[in-house]
Amino acid sequence: MSRLLLLGAGRSASSLIHYLLQHAPTEGWQLTVADVNPAHLAPVLAAHTEYARAVPFDMQREELLDELVAQADIVISMLPALFHLPVARACVRHGRHLVTASYVSEEIRLLDAEAQAADVLILMECGLDPGLDHMSAMQALADIRARGGRLTAFRSYCGGLLAPDSEGDNPWRYKFTWNPRNVVLAGQSTAKYLENGHPRFIPYQQLFARPELLTVPGYGQFEGYANRDSLSYRAPYGLDAVPTMLRGTLRRPGYCAAWQALVRLGLTDDSVHLGNAATMTWAQLLESYLPVVEGSKSLPLQLAEYLGLEADGAEMQRLTWLGLFTTTPVGLADATPAQLLERLLTTKWALREDDHDMIVMQHLFDFEVNGAHFRRTSSLVVLGDDARHTAMAKTVGLPVAMAVRRLARGQVAERGVIIPTQASLYEPILAELALHYDIRFTEHEVSLEPAAEAKV
Repeated sequence: MSRLLLLGAGRSASSLIHYLLQHAPTEGWQLTVADVNPAHLAPVLAAHTEYARAVPFDMQREELLDELVAQADIVISMLPALFHLPVARACVRHGRHLVTASYVSEEIRLLDAEAQAADVLILMECGLDPGLDHMSAMQALADIRARGGRLTAFRSYCGGLLAPDSEGDNPWRYKFTWNPRNVVLAGQSTAKYLENGHPRFIPYQQLFARPELLTVPGYGQFEGYANRDSLSYRAPYGLDAVPTMLRGTLRRPGYCAAWQALVRLGLTDDSVHLGNAATMTWAQLLESYLPVVEGSKSLPLQLAEYLGLEADGAEMQRLTWLGLFTTTPVGLADATPAQLLERLLTTKWALREDDHDMIVMQHLFDFEVNGAHFRRTSSLVVLGDDARHTAMAKTVGLPVAMAVRRLARGQVAERGVIIPTQASLYEPILAELALHYDIRFTEHEVSLEPAAEAKV
């Protein structure tokens, strides 16, 4: 019997929980789901009380974390990223394995030796992005290398978006399927990547002004902006010598230009509290960011002139749709601009029950084999079922759950702090996703020599 502890049961955990409950009887698992508000789990767990329970949990209670971790064999953390370090430390302290979908922080990376000494696996970046991006890229790279290929460029993009049938009249073609705060604060560190052997840096102020345009067969065009530090993945992917490497985030065309307007205004700033009243309107807030002007120009026209936008252009249409020029109260007192924007967007970009989200991922591999040059495009599109069983929940939760299943079976030999770049981890997970969930990548390869093309 394996005792599983899941910390955090938010929206992105729905498919993970379903998988664990589905396999618990046959795998001999006892599942404890610890959440700040476990009441919402009662309907989900009602038919599984023999092997599953929900308990209240508060990360501020260190003794409770210690108690729950000590009672488990494998811990799964779906908590916000800032809580993973104390969870990882507790797992090492009690000799328990940990699986998460979040990025490896430098502090957690420093636990590697201690984890190995304690015979503990800390498997991170095992969700969607990071997660499936690593697994699918490594599988394609292994195939290219088996053909004697030498990689000359690697670009990888991923985005959580709306399915076409749910975009409606939303000009952003976007709603929240993930943590809203992470979306509002996206890209606030300088993006780093490599192009033709030269390092490239894009400061936050310019990040959304320089997107790339991509096409995904059957789903049209997307724009991608550089994501964080692409260079840090050269070594894990075995691409230290690759001349071009870029990882990015996908949005529908037009999103980035409108978001750039919000950045230029200062509405994504999370560093200063405004001392505002909750009754302050959005129009008043916006006016406070603009220079004082003589005359009676409308607020939208003042903004358009200040930012150099067309008064009736697409960017202004998107900003108007958000309600920035209305008398709606901002609703939070003494907030940062980013907090106010998040509150507004949480209303405007909330998924309806009948909405379907969409995950889009695309890798572009340029490589050379015996003097001939090729490009392989690897694309993934996953659609959500509804506002609860989302594509985001599937693609984040299922890889985590499948890794836990293999770990509980004793099929994962690695120890220490790792990400899923080993074939022993990614091959069975990708195979199970394709076979049982129809989550699979479509591969298309072309010759970069004139007039030659082939599909794989």
